[in-house]
Amino acid sequence: MGKVVLVTGVARQLGGRFVRRILREPDVERVIGVDAVAPGHHLGGADFVRADIRHPTIAKVLAEHSVDTVVHMDVTGTPLGKRGSRASVKETNVIGTMQLLGACQKTPTVKRLVVKSSTNVYGSAPRDPAIFTESTPPKSLPSGGFAKDTVEVEGYVRGFARRRPDVAVCVLRFANILGPRADSPLAEYFALPVLPTVLGFDPRLQFVHEDDVIEVLRIAAGEPRRGTLGCGTFNVAGDGVLLLSQAARRLGRPTLPFFLPTVTWVGSALRSVGITDVSPEQIRLLTHGRVVDTTQMREALGFEPRYTTAGAFADYARSRGPGLLPPSTLARTVDRIAAALPAGRDQN
Repeated sequence: MGKVVLVTGVARQLGGRFVRRILREPDVERVIGVDAVAPGHHLGGADFVRADIRHPTIAKVLAEHSVDTVVHMDVTGTPLGKRGSRASVKETNVIGTMQLLGACQKTPTVKRLVVKSSTNVYGSAPRDPAIFTESTPPKSLPSGGFAKDTVEVEGYVRGFARRRPDVAVCVLRFANILGPRADSPLAEYFALPVLPTVLGFDPRLQFVHEDDVIEVLRIAAGEPRRGTLGCGTFNVAGDGVLLLSQAARRLGRPTLPFFLPTVTWVGSALRSVGITDVSPEQIRLLTHGRVVDTTQMREALGFEPRYTTAGAFADYARSRGPGLLPPSTLARTVDRIAAALPAGRDQN
């Protein structure tokens, strides 16, 4: 781990948790948390600097503190605490990343850069391959939203890596993050009492637990262990997949199938009243799904997730309580009905 670590996006709970975790690393002398708003949670012994990464002042922060490791976590799909707008989020994702990379390029002390990205870069389309590897190009590039932001962010990161070949650059493409404290749009979707789905589709989904997110970021921000790489692009997800129908049953949430145009309208209505942010890219995910290969995560990065996809979802489900159709209650009801039916007569 670098002696002086700067972390962006610390006002979000995930960024705050990561800051508190790396403070326990023996080689870390100082951690600097940066965000445009003051965090509502404790950052341990880290120093907080209120700075907007969209502005050139971030270069002064890097230079003044002689930062050698930068962990860029301020690449997100939703406004913080439901404040702001999609336009401000996009500016932070794209313009903020450009400013941060420009500052890193000018700061000679920076030797390691870790960027939190997303498997959204692959998009979701009907002709997608069964499994995406890190080198698989998407069948159709995302046309908007957070997915397009991540594509642009990764493009700027590749440009930075060419200009500063002395910096170890690690890009982590996370699957959908779930856990008891998850605040992503997909977590909000699964919290709905009834889940709107697309008629005729049952997509395959992957999840990564928020605890595993913290741990893989810690590994990526530190010096690579023997036999592993400390730079590159890596898919990060738990083992296995879940069908959307399986996820709904495990939550005890009934599903309400709609034709695709109707689901798009329902998503817009939910978003307009502030219930949840069902964006067009999320509707594509809930239609076609997405599965990524994680071989490089294990073999090259040296990270083994503690939670499988099903395990991460189960931990999230426990934190949300039973739905309208709890699986145990439904099973008992089915058993009672079966027991009450007259037994079939022996045909012989």
